[in-house]
Amino acid sequence: MNFSGLFVPLITPFTEDGRPAYDVLAKLANEVLDAGATGIVALGTTAEPATLTVAERREVVTVCTQVCLERGAPLIVGTGTNATADSERELVALDPRIAGALTVVPYYTRPSEAGVIEHFRRLAAASPVPLIIYNVPQRTGRPLAARTLCQLADIPNVAGFKHAVGAVDEATIGLLAAVADRTAVLCGDDLYAAPQLALGARGAILTCANVAPNAYAELVAAWREGRIDVARRYGNALVDVARALFAEPNPVVVKGVLAARGRIPSAAVRLPLLPAGDESTAAALAALDVMYDAVRTAHR
Repeated sequence: MNFSGLFVPLITPFTEDGRPAYDVLAKLANEVLDAGATGIVALGTTAEPATLTVAERREVVTVCTQVCLERGAPLIVGTGTNATADSERELVALDPRIAGALTVVPYYTRPSEAGVIEHFRRLAAASPVPLIIYNVPQRTGRPLAARTLCQLADIPNVAGFKHAVGAVDEATIGLLAAVADRTAVLCGDDLYAAPQLALGARGAILTCANVAPNAYAELVAAWREGRIDVARRYGNALVDVARALFAEPNPVVVKGVLAARGRIPSAAVRLPLLPAGDESTAAALAALDVMYDAVRTAHR
């Protein structure tokens, strides 16, 4: 599987009484694919998987699998824990029709970088589908050097990375310089999508694409196709959108915007998250309007 393009990590929509709205989830999946996304991600951080039950997580994957099979689109499923044996069991249970498993660097335990390599070596050997390693040190507490990332890229059945380090740092530059021509690096930081794409990332997994999938699909495609002026225009126009949608913990503002636009039945999230404040939602809606105005003006 060649992982490139835009993958949208779908939210889990809830009804007013807090139950997952699986029919709405299927609708959202089809909408982002219609808007130009390459594929979708089920059970990414944006989906609030930590607060879903086992049965709910299973149903989310079932819904997303069905949509992707019907549409001929790749599905990536978030999986993995900070325990190697538990992660291995989760991976072995995956439907082999899934395109890839988004597998997080072990969190909280903070193993050595050598331990991280051995963790993924074992998971890759056990997994029925290719691994996308989720490198997100802000959440895991385990930053990885470029040399370690390159070693991970050489493990058989590791197809690439969701790279979300909150900067264009030395590790980012080193990783892309060394492996971008042979490994899928997908930007996982909405604010830094444009610069990572400019450096050679093959695509992106972006939360903000839940609300503006067409704009983010165009951003990724423009960089991939060498339409530099268009790529810069979209990248600059989307900066304030990303800032506004991450003004509160992910995905509360995203859900506030989707609810305000009638795309989901409620802005409900599960504790310990709280719904977005009205000001944050209004600011994000305004940023989206400005972005679309800028894009329309540029196309005249």
